[in-house]
Amino acid sequence: MSEITRDSNNSTRRAIIRKIACAAIMTALAVSLMYVEVSLPFMPPFLKFDFSEVPVLVGSFALGPIYGVIIELLKNLLHLPATGTMGIGELSNFITGSIYVFTAGMIYSKKRTRKGAIISMIVATLFLGLIACPFNYFITLPLYQNVLHFPMEAILGMCSYNPMITSKVSLILWAFLPFNLFKGTVVGLITFFIYKPISRLINKTYKETRT
Repeated sequence: MSEITRDSNNSTRRAIIRKIACAAIMTALAVSLMYVEVSLPFMPPFLKFDFSEVPVLVGSFALGPIYGVIIELLKNLLHLPATGTMGIGELSNFITGSIYVFTAGMIYSKKRTRKGAIISMIVATLFLGLIACPFNYFITLPLYQNVLHFPMEAILGMCSYNPMITSKVSLILWAFLPFNLFKGTVVGLITFFIYKPISRLINKTYKETRT
């Protein structure tokens, strides 16, 4: 093996180790933030908001969309011991979070600029809102009903603050959809304002994978 080949292999291994270490840090931050959840005004009490997608999105930008999904998976697996929904909430969080960070990370990987970051987060937020609607309608809500034995009437009863929520469809349109759009927007805005440290991390990783 030539000296050039050995140097190349060593650089590749160092880059992989650095990516794994960065993913571990982002996972730890995401898990910590997942425990700090709050209810939102004019939203059902079972829809809790947290900032755990911020470090996941950072990881997706810095390391690539696949790493973003891996961080999302690890975050929810590590949160399972504290679940109050028999894992249904974590499953929903993983699916919707993965849609968001993978879409944003994939677009950003093609256009690594400030404008590209903004476009990626806007598209990811819209895509999240679009995909999450049928997922919640056909998967999440039926799981709550069949696994946790939580009747739809009880779920709708928790939404009595909004007279427009009278059915499963209206629940999706007037609760789940705005919640996911709000979440994607807030996470995107925070990421936008911490763009410089993110870009430094991206550039550092990018250079090391090519040395």
